[in-house]
Amino acid sequence: MPSIEIVPVGRSKRDLARFFDVADRIYKDDPHWVPPLRDDLAKVFIDKNPYFQHAEMQLFIARKNGQDVGRIAAILDKAHNDFHNEKCAFFGYFESENDPAIANALFDRAAAWARERGMKVLRGPANPSLNDEAGLLIDAFDSDPVLMMTFNRPYYPKLIEGAGFKKAKDLLAYWFDIKPEIMKRLDKISARIAKNEPQVTVRTISKKSLAQDLPKVRDVYNEAWEKNWGFVPMTSGEMDYMAARLKPLLVQEFLCLAELRHPDGRLEPIGFCLTLPDYNVAMKPCRGFLLPFGWLKFLLATKKIKTIRVLTLGIKKSYRMRGVQAIMFAHGLRESLKKGYTGCEVSWLLEDNDAIIKTAEYWGGHLYKTYRLYDKAI
Repeated sequence: MPSIEIVPVGRSKRDLARFFDVADRIYKDDPHWVPPLRDDLAKVFIDKNPYFQHAEMQLFIARKNGQDVGRIAAILDKAHNDFHNEKCAFFGYFESENDPAIANALFDRAAAWARERGMKVLRGPANPSLNDEAGLLIDAFDSDPVLMMTFNRPYYPKLIEGAGFKKAKDLLAYWFDIKPEIMKRLDKISARIAKNEPQVTVRTISKKSLAQDLPKVRDVYNEAWEKNWGFVPMTSGEMDYMAARLKPLLVQEFLCLAELRHPDGRLEPIGFCLTLPDYNVAMKPCRGFLLPFGWLKFLLATKKIKTIRVLTLGIKKSYRMRGVQAIMFAHGLRESLKKGYTGCEVSWLLEDNDAIIKTAEYWGGHLYKTYRLYDKAI
């Protein structure tokens, strides 16, 4: 049997190109894979990313018969371990041919790297953290992923579980058909809530006001998700960096901030909602590159986008159960209906977040995809 070699690689432009090429080979015949834009993806890996002020990462490539046949990233996030009092490392960007020997070799090398740093648990996939793309798709392999959601071959769960990993948590994606009748129901709910909460206003954030409003968004984000499983607060640098990556994709009508006016006139940010068109539809024909002609393919394909994704919808804990999220969600769907969108994915939701799941179902959504995070004691 040919031996499998695990090769550590750096994060130079050449090394990243090799690392990214592995995925191209794994998915070359998969009609549902959407190659990420490489120039944008590379921004996650460079030292300029503020994430690396509190984290480190090592990339590995598996070789067999002289070819690169798999890859993995071993990740240690000090901020995560400090916040959760854990000794946990993460794996991410995992890809492998359908060969348990390849997958096991990759996981063994990532685990060894983590043990060398005193870690006790290996968890993933996280690319590179739960503030980014996370989870392994375990069902519904017959459709394209939406923007910033993961996708993988159907045999991946078997490879990961065969390597000794167990379920840690499921992340859920809900689907909504955007129809006038749904909007009538939501408008009725949100109008009643708005009448009961006259001190709450919901406004949009423009690209021009984004820099000024980002501290308010970060304030809501870090408080609203503070008690969620796996959450790690984002630093101002990380928030700014992510905003810079997303800014070209933002649609003003889809980025909302909820504020509460106090008796003294002070406005307190209490919630926000970020929705984006499913730009995966436009990225797919680019095959990972905007140059030389990918940009034209991207622009032409944007006209075919009919789906949106609600990436985040959060309310500060002390202002929940007052229906503010319904006002923001109704606003986003109303605008999407005007723009001709026909479907909406809300993702992801923690499987044990009963309150938000019941809300999503009450609004007319149904569960249609499940993503899984795995743990293994090392």
